[in-house]
Order: sequence, then C-alpha cells, then structure tokens
Amino acid sequence: MPVSSLILPAVGQLASFASWEAELTADPAEAESALVSRLRQVPDRRAKRGRRHALAVVLALTACATLVIGGDSIAAIWQWCTRAPQAKLGRIGARYDPLTSRYLVPSERTFRRVLAGLDATALDTVTCAYTTDLARGAVRVPEIPATPGPVEREQRRVARCAAKHPVPDGLLPAAAVDGKALTGARTQNGRVFLVGAVNHASGAVLGQAQVPDKRGEGEAARTLLTQLDLTGWVFTMDALHTTTKTARLITGPLNSHYVLILKGNQPLAQAAAHRLLTGADADFTQTTASEESRGHSRTERRTIRTAPADDTLFPGATQVFRLRRDTGNLDDEWTAKEIVFGVTSLPPDLAGPAHLNHYERAH
Repeated sequence: MPVSSLILPAVGQLASFASWEAELTADPAEAESALVSRLRQVPDRRAKRGRRHALAVVLALTACATLVIGGDSIAAIWQWCTRAPQAKLGRIGARYDPLTSRYLVPSERTFRRVLAGLDATALDTVTCAYTTDLARGAVRVPEIPATPGPVEREQRRVARCAAKHPVPDGLLPAAAVDGKALTGARTQNGRVFLVGAVNHASGAVLGQAQVPDKRGEGEAARTLLTQLDLTGWVFTMDALHTTTKTARLITGPLNSHYVLILKGNQPLAQAAAHRLLTGADADFTQTTASEESRGHSRTERRTIRTAPADDTLFPGATQVFRLRRDTGNLDDEWTAKEIVFGVTSLPPDLAGPAHLNHYERAH
C-alpha cells in the first residue's frame, strides 16, 4: 500500500536527515547514535499508557529504512526493519524482550499511526537546527577517512561539473529560498505548500515552514529567515520574494545579502534596471561574464552583465544585472533565448559578474 499523504512529508524529512548523517559520519553506529539523540527532542503525542516503543526509535528506524529502500510504502519500511540485524536494533535503542532475548520491531500499524500523528513542525525544528549549526560552523563535521577503491560515478559527475563550471574565488556562503508544492501530500484545505532554505554548497535543508497557500509564501519566508540567524550569508530568491520588506530585512536586522529577480511585481525597479543595462556589448566589457555547458541533449550559454545601483532603485541595492540564457541543440544551433533582470545588495568587490552568475545557477 503506498505511503499516505499525511505520512509522506515525515518520511521524506527522515530520509533526507538520514542521508545527511550518513555523509558526515564514517561509523554507522555513530551515525545512528547521533540520529537518535536528536530525534529524542521531537515530542511524542501518544498517550503514555500502552506505549511500547519510543518515538525516537520509530523515527530512527524509518530514517534508516528509507535511506536504503526509499519511501515507497510503510509496509516496505516495516519489512526492512524486521530483517535488520539485532546489533543494529540494539544500537538504535529498540525495545528488548528478555524472554526471547531479542530486540523487537514496532508493528506496521505502529509505524503508520506514529508517522501520521507526528508533529511535523517539531521534526523540522530538530533536523534543520542541526544542518544550520553545521552551516554556521557551530558543530564540528566529523572527518571521514579516505577509502581505497575506484572513484564512484557520482564523484566523477561532480568532478566533471567542477571542471565545466569552476567556482569563482571569494564566494560567500549562500542559500536558496523558495516555495514548493509537496508532491503526494494533501490536507483538508488542499495541497501542502512549503517554503524552505537550501544550502547552495551541500544541498542540505537549513529550514522550512508550511504555508497556507502560495499567497502567504512571502511572509513565511521572512519569518524563516529571521529564525535561521545566518549572518553574512547570501540569499537567492525568485521574483515572488522581490519585495521591499524582504530586502530591508535581509540587509538590515539579518546583516546579510540578497540576489533577487526583478519582474512585473516591481515594474519601476525593473524598468530602471533595463535602462542601466541597455547598451552595446563593448560598453560592458569589464562587467560581463559568460559560460557555456553541454548536457541533457542541449547546449546552454549564460551571459550576465552588471551595472552599479543604489537605494533609490531598491532598498540596499548596490548592483543590477541582466542574465541572458541561450539554449540550443548539440549542433550549436541556438533555438531559444530568455532575458531576466535582477538586483543584489552585494557590492562589486564582493561579487563580480562571475559570482552573480554562479549564485543564480546554484539557485
């Protein structure tokens, strides 16, 4: 039976958290121990009477199972747990039966009931707090010793990507803030919308929050940014979040920077950026950067030019940019063109055209 709409968000969060733990720790026992210690902070909504399995154990088993088999169904998660080695169950903290001298696994019904009634906000707080601490350097990342053997496929892909798109020197830590509709999840009021912040470098979710609908995404994003407390970071956002409130929050109390896209919701700023960036290519030679990529049966060329700006255009603005994306086939025939304008609070000495191109690509 497929995972129900109420359970799917929790399973996805646990799978991501387990993957993050596994990447940071070489010893599986240490990863399981660290996972359980943080999951113990999630409140248990069940009645104390008749409670046989600790909530942290159920969540840890779900995380370990989804890391291996994915989140296809609760039945598959339960079946994996029943086949798990006794030593692994003991490290996680499963309930021990002295009569059979074995560690017990919760029933499939228990998995369904616990995950369906889970406090998703509390789980978000626990998991995202750890990844945010790692991003800020408040938590030490364990060093994983190098293992002999052939280079894996993913490592080769990352190496090829780094060779095609070299990272400019002097990049600041950055996070992409965006809203998404959660696939397969539904409440009584309709689809589930989340707004989250994702680390550009690692892809780890630094924080997320549920919003009633797309119209409430802006306020939810500002609340989320305030809770993250990532001073000195760069936040990239799409046009929906290009508001004066968000810009003032990021450059003021948060003491950070933004890279925002200008569209129809800011017509005056968009028109001003268009005027500043209109001209011959020869006029922007020193403030232009371009890069090409080939893959997925297409060729893409991204060209960005910048111009100075100030607060009269947008709160905290120091530069505006024009990003042109040309796409075509592998025979170097260009078939489509897209031009977008943006604004950033990053001064030229912190972010040149190549830096802004990288921030936008990572978004």
